[in-house]
Amino acid sequence: MKQIRLYAPLFITAGMVIALDQWTKHLVRTNIPQGGAWLPAGWEFLFPYARIIHWYNTGAAFGMLQGYGWIFSILAFVVAGLIVYYYPQVEASDWWMRLAMGMQMGGALGNVIDRFLFDMRVTDFISVGNFPVFNIADSSITVGVLFLLAGIWYKEQQEAKNKALPPQESPASE
Repeated sequence: MKQIRLYAPLFITAGMVIALDQWTKHLVRTNIPQGGAWLPAGWEFLFPYARIIHWYNTGAAFGMLQGYGWIFSILAFVVAGLIVYYYPQVEASDWWMRLAMGMQMGGALGNVIDRFLFDMRVTDFISVGNFPVFNIADSSITVGVLFLLAGIWYKEQQEAKNKALPPQESPASE
């Protein structure tokens, strides 16, 4: 029972990312032909800058390293395993770190599900300007990494500040 409570936030976060990622990819695959684009009515002015487009990716996030999907499938399981291993070592008060780990795990597994179901291809659909097309899983991994880095930076700043403070004298020593 203790293990369930310990890992519940991780698996809930990862599960929510996977569910949202797979649902949005399903909507794109079933409603937009491959290579086709869509914008809500009245938003056509955004078309050159932002749109939903049905695209496939055989590489890493944001279209990098095309054709190496099998490497990223293996890497996704390694990352998920490391996250499960290290998660209990993160203090419960470090909620940002735990959130980041859940987002990264959900994103990695969301894309690996696509790879197994669609011949090593990941469905991408968010297109903004000239930036490579991406999806919810890619976004979750990226935001998770940013949370992780910001959290580590913040924790290091707090530790440095605490070291710089003079030691507090206890009232008993007076």
